[in-house]
Amino acid sequence: MENRIALIGIIVEQYEAAQQINEILHEYGRYIIGRMGVPYEKRKIQIISVAMDAPQNVVSALSGKLGKLSGVSIKTMYSKS
Repeated sequence: MENRIALIGIIVEQYEAAQQINEILHEYGRYIIGRMGVPYEKRKIQIISVAMDAPQNVVSALSGKLGKLSGVSIKTMYSKS
């Protein structure tokens, strides 16, 4: 399967999920181009963006695992090519 560039946006509303998120992201580390986390103290949330270069099924698997976590919301975008 051909690799695609993807961006996963993650909003963490329960700080306790952070360790699980990091463990899951570590599993997919070879596909991750970069990631950025921004704590937003005013709303007591964390905002994370993860850029990937991976087959679509790998991105979907990662998105699915993250989306199942309590207190975590995610959206995934793909490049057109």
